This record gives sequence, C-alpha cells and structure tokens, in this order.
Amino acid sequence: MAEVSLKGVKKSYGRVDVIKGVDIHINDGEFVVFVGPSGCGKSTLLRMIAGLEDITDGTLEIGGRVVNELQPKERGVAMVFQSYAIFPHMTVRENMAFGLTIAGASKQEKEEKVAEAARILQMEHLLDRRPSQLSGGQRQRVAIGRAITRKPAVFLFDEPLSNLDAALRMDMRMEIGRLHKQLGTTMIYVTHDQVEAMTLADKIVVLKDGEVMQTGAPMELYHEPANRFVAGFLGAPSMNFLGVDVLDLDGEAATVGNPSLEPIRIATRGRQFRKDGKAILGVRPQHLRAAQPAKGMLHGTVVLAERLGSETVVDLVLRDDRKLIATFDEDKIFEPGDALELSFDTALAHLFPDEG
Repeated sequence: MAEVSLKGVKKSYGRVDVIKGVDIHINDGEFVVFVGPSGCGKSTLLRMIAGLEDITDGTLEIGGRVVNELQPKERGVAMVFQSYAIFPHMTVRENMAFGLTIAGASKQEKEEKVAEAARILQMEHLLDRRPSQLSGGQRQRVAIGRAITRKPAVFLFDEPLSNLDAALRMDMRMEIGRLHKQLGTTMIYVTHDQVEAMTLADKIVVLKDGEVMQTGAPMELYHEPANRFVAGFLGAPSMNFLGVDVLDLDGEAATVGNPSLEPIRIATRGRQFRKDGKAILGVRPQHLRAAQPAKGMLHGTVVLAERLGSETVVDLVLRDDRKLIATFDEDKIFEPGDALELSFDTALAHLFPDEG
C-alpha cells in the first residue's frame, strides 16, 4: 500500500493545457474516485499516475518517492482498463499470470498468486476457460485478477464498468467495493458515473477542464458543493437552478425571489452577492415537497410525470416559463396540466453567484 501525492501536476499537448496544475493527496489504503464530464482530464490524470503519459510539470509521488521519470513497471501500480485488455488465445489462468510471466516469476509463484486471486474473486472454476467463454463481468474480473497477482501498492481503474449492462455494473460495483475492503490497498478509480463515485469512494475528486473543482467525502460534496458545477454534477436528477433577484442582504443571508418564487431568506455560505443584483438558487428535486394550495413557495404546472414504482419524477413549468424537476419518494399520480404548489426547506437549498 502507498500514499499518492500530486503537486502542481500539469499536462500539455503543444499549446493545449489538458491538466492545469492539480494538487491531490491520496492517503494509504484510501479509495479515491476521479469524476467529471467527458474531456475533463480524469483519464489523462490516471494515465500520468500509471506512467502511460508523461508529466509536463509538477511532481508525482507514490509511497513517498518521486516517480516522474520511472517506467510504469517500476511504480508499483497495476491498471484495469475499460476494454479489459485480456488475450483471447490464453486461458483465464494464463491471462492472470501474464504480468508475473513477463517479470520472470517461477511456476510455483505464479500458481500460488493466481490461486489466491481466483479465490478472492470467486472464480476458481473459470481458470481453464478462454475469454470467449466468459461473460462481460467475468472478463472484467479476469482483468482485476491479473492486477491482483502483481501485488501492487496502488490499483488504478479506468472506467472499468462502462462496457457492462446496468445489472452487471451494480454487481461489479459491489465486487470492487468488497475487494477494497478485503485488500485494504490504495485504489484510484476514474468514472463519469456519479452513482459509482458516490457508492465506492472514500473521497471524490471532481474535475472540470483539467482543474479540481472540489475534493471531499461523497456526502460532503453532495450537501455542501463548493460551486454550481459540483452542485449540478452530483445528484440524480440534477439540481434545479433558478435565476432569482437579490432583494436584501442581511449578515450571512440573502432574501431572494422571482415571479415564480415567493421571497425567501437563504444562507449565503460565504459567497458574495450584491443587493438588487442577480443570483442562482439551487434546489435538489428530492427536496421539493407538494404543498397545500396557496401555501407553496413555487407555483408550477405539470408537463410530464414518470411513475417509477418507488418514486415519481415530475417535470414542471413555472409561471415565468422556467423548468423544474421534482422527485417524490412514493408513487403519485399527476396529469399534464395539473397545477402544483411546491415548498422546500431553505436550509437544504443553495445560493450561487450569477456568472453570466
């Protein structure tokens, strides 16, 4: 196991800056997830840690030693790819032992380490099969098994579940979580799937355009996002954002409203606003509640209702034609055109600067 530390790490391709000075510290045995939209630089960052991409500037330390100039095999890391990267002409046993074979390990050592990895992944019965005889989830377990046999200090996962269907993704997500608890090894995991990030991570690093937007525990980021981007990226359905007028400022709170929203007082959380200026109000769909007629803060009309059994997701349009999504944690019947009054706990809402 090992700590991983990135200090001022940058990556440029010619004049294009892809990673723009990243500082991240990953504790020994921690499960950290890099998350963000496509093109944010999360896979590039992972490949730099693996040694598959050169570092333009900054320092990368693994286990307390600078590894900028070390080859991938010298860094004590093992990577699991999105495409599995297993050999079709080899058996599961041969695939899992491949790294050891390249390293010149003895036959006995290979047998012992493959047997141990197979036991951990509960795939002893698959060792003599070829990849063509395996399901997608089983192939991914072979790739993970090959990483385990190398006894790395750090496991790297690059969107390993994106090729699997929804049911298999959930199974493999649980498998990877169990594996981390069993091995206790430092793991760095890249995904664009916020469900994977929220359920697997000890710590999440949210990236946008090659920069770190926020780092912290999953529920910390969910409840206390540093900015509008983080607030909108984490949570499904996404947070609702409504333009509001700042009617008054009073210490650590502001009074805001708009034609669809009765004036409310809401904490500014240290963000700066200007009286008589504009702001963005963020409210999660799950925090909206149906209120009694004439008692609601928001007044809308139902456009579409999706009854999902355990919950109902409602798309609404407000009086000023703004769109809103509300989620109710029970089965409710709404028809298009129904008037709906909504309220929410202002302590759970967020106010962000209007940046444009």
